Amino acid sequence: MINLCLQTIKRKCSILKQPIFLTPLFQERIWGGTKLRTEFGYPIESELTGECWAVSAHPNGQSIVSSGQYEGKTLGNLWSDHRELFGNLEGEVFPLLTKILDANHDLSVQVHPNDEYANEHENGELGKAECWYVIDCEPDAEIIFGHTAETKEQLIEMIESGEWNELLRRVKVKPGDFFYVPSGTIHALCSGVLILETQQSSDTTYRVYDYDRVDQNGQKRELHIEKSIDVTTVPHRDFPVTPQTETIQGAAITTFIKEEYFSVYKWNVTTSTTFEQDKPFLIGSVLKGAGEIITEEGSFPIKKGTHFILPSGLGSFEIKGEVELIVSHS
Repeated sequence: MINLCLQTIKRKCSILKQPIFLTPLFQERIWGGTKLRTEFGYPIESELTGECWAVSAHPNGQSIVSSGQYEGKTLGNLWSDHRELFGNLEGEVFPLLTKILDANHDLSVQVHPNDEYANEHENGELGKAECWYVIDCEPDAEIIFGHTAETKEQLIEMIESGEWNELLRRVKVKPGDFFYVPSGTIHALCSGVLILETQQSSDTTYRVYDYDRVDQNGQKRELHIEKSIDVTTVPHRDFPVTPQTETIQGAAITTFIKEEYFSVYKWNVTTSTTFEQDKPFLIGSVLKGAGEIITEEGSFPIKKGTHFILPSGLGSFEIKGEVELIVSHS
């Protein structure tokens, strides 16, 4: 019995020297389309798939480990039972959620609460700060980002009178753009935009306006006007992002943002590059190309649509091939 316990402890404390690959799950949305199938090759039958939850431990949709010693376990299982994989970070929930969103039609105009408000009003849920990397979009595509109201009273008046064209700020977008969307920011993706989203692990959204659309049952979706007004930042604040790109041997590394909840980068590997995994964990999502991750435990193929976590203690590793990734950590 003692030997068995010692073996169990040794396995649990051993350092994993390979990526943790995850199987994404998919969410139908009234505004979704088919790009997650046509662009990434995911086996999806629905014509209304709006979201790929690529790296998620949220109860509303958890990623499953697709291979290796933890195959079949959810990311939530790993966070609960193998915190050593994440540098023994504290916290009840895995902090980040990575999605790919296909806005085939306009999303609802929405706003998210901060941690304090969500904890009080949404049964302890985290708040939701997020950021967007524009993978692709139609010509002249745009997003809604912010509003024009100068006071809460003006915000309420414009919402109640339906002055949406006057209230909402529209911004043109192009592939490669990056936006930081902190809690309290009124926002929406508009039709023809495909993004990768890095966010706090939260599923709390307050709808401000939904274009009076109805679902397949002829029902309008619920709005959350009172809560939206409570949490909206007034006046709107822009958070400009200034990407910084560093060229190293075999790759260009772009830093988009380093802030309280997440840091996000783009790694554009053209031949072969060696990295050091010195964070509690790294999340990687492959947006273009194919290659392999090479660690002391072997070579692991990656391609467009692959999502993985590099665990704590992985140390030095190599990415080989022509491949573009979005990488993040908390």
